[in-house]
Amino acid sequence: MNDKLIIFDTTLRDGEQSPGASMTREEKVRIAKALERLKVDVIEAGFPAASPGDFEAVQAVANIIKDSVVCGLARALDKDIDRAGEALKGANRPRIHTFIATSPIHMQMKLQMQPEQVIEYAVKAVKRARQYTDDVEFSPEDAGRSNEDFLCRILEAVINAGATTLNIPDTVGYSVPQQFGATIANLIRRIPNSDKAIFSVHCHNDLGLAVANSLSAVMNGARQVECTINGLGERAGNASLEEVVMAVRTRKDVFTCQTGIDTREILTCSKLVSSITGFPVQPNKAIVGANAFAHEAGIHQDGVLKSRETYEIMRAEDVGWTANRMVLGKHSGRNAFKSRISELGFEFGSEEELNEAFARFKQLADKKHEIFDEDLQTLISEAGFEAEDEHVKLIALKVCSETGEIPNATVTLRVDNKEVTGNAEGGGAVDASLKAIEKLVQSEATLELYSVNSISNGTDAQGEVTIRLEKAGRIVNGLGADTDIVIASAKAYINALNKLHSPDQRRHPQKGDV
Repeated sequence: MNDKLIIFDTTLRDGEQSPGASMTREEKVRIAKALERLKVDVIEAGFPAASPGDFEAVQAVANIIKDSVVCGLARALDKDIDRAGEALKGANRPRIHTFIATSPIHMQMKLQMQPEQVIEYAVKAVKRARQYTDDVEFSPEDAGRSNEDFLCRILEAVINAGATTLNIPDTVGYSVPQQFGATIANLIRRIPNSDKAIFSVHCHNDLGLAVANSLSAVMNGARQVECTINGLGERAGNASLEEVVMAVRTRKDVFTCQTGIDTREILTCSKLVSSITGFPVQPNKAIVGANAFAHEAGIHQDGVLKSRETYEIMRAEDVGWTANRMVLGKHSGRNAFKSRISELGFEFGSEEELNEAFARFKQLADKKHEIFDEDLQTLISEAGFEAEDEHVKLIALKVCSETGEIPNATVTLRVDNKEVTGNAEGGGAVDASLKAIEKLVQSEATLELYSVNSISNGTDAQGEVTIRLEKAGRIVNGLGADTDIVIASAKAYINALNKLHSPDQRRHPQKGDV
């Protein structure tokens, strides 16, 4: 078991490409710190050429992360690579990840290049990246639909040019495990200089096979897996980090490698990503879902009570479910609050920020008896949302819902520093509240998703509401939390409206799809 499996996390790059999952620089730094505590080997922090915001986020992560490799993505273009090199200048261990499409359909329809031109661009890109760092990764985009002979040619060429990691992406989730594993084995066997690079895989989940394809690749010689927390990613998502890691750890009889991940940090990291992105984890999600270690069937309960191994192949404690943790309450002091927030990966920039956060904590503690880590993470995330762009701010909300009567809501907002009040009726308290807000704002956005999730246990638990709005092709997610689900819904709707109001400067060249 001396063979190391490198875990490459792309939550901050590919995961952020989920519709509405954009993160601020501060949020990316928080997640990066959590990934570092998780002992992720490589953190892909973003696509520096995509926008000034992406550049700044990669730069911020590069300047603060010390133990993990920090990676920036770049097309096989000089300007992209130079931008990545500049963003990663402060990194302790920088990596540039460059890519170009290699499938016939991509080369012909998107790049409009001949195969020889593609090889030329790839080699030139790797050589330029080597001017900034010795750690260069290359990906042949849409490798899953590329000609194997051509893959061998281009990969041999980029190894000679200085690429140290070769990532084989199943960009559109088209592969199946046996075939994908065989492709990896063939590439390693056929490429003369394959021993000079680490083979990696990046699988998408369009057919629900991302983890299976990744593990098949590992069994056939791949020694890096690109994945995301909670399987986050565009379309159906990416391979789930927690599932890949725990499969390798649990089935040591099958996998001849091991990761360096501190699995006890998995759950905390999962909840942080869910809270920041507004993408709740489904209850039956493997490893991190609320039901992952729950047993209802009588025969299962009886077996587990007699011997845990009868129905549990992993210990809940090993992924962070029952780890001892400090539960805060209304009598907790500033030091206890600050200490726990720090352990969750957030540092206050000033005493004023600490005081504001502590005041929010005390307000929440007056509403509910016990404050859990999930509450604290949401509290900090909410503060970040409000600090961004408060084009619209909730001042007051009054709702009347009575049996036999049509619910109605009266809302007071501050819109561009002017207070306005309106009311509306609806099919329920939430419907009436959101209609009253829309009546005042007149955003004309379409509600694509309304989702409610309980942050912790108990009837006094905060409800976390995710709202997705679409307008003119732009999609944003809004997040709100409160012990009152109606207020949480109003907060989420306003959060989404504020995001729509902010200019969208992000652009994804080729979407960064690898």
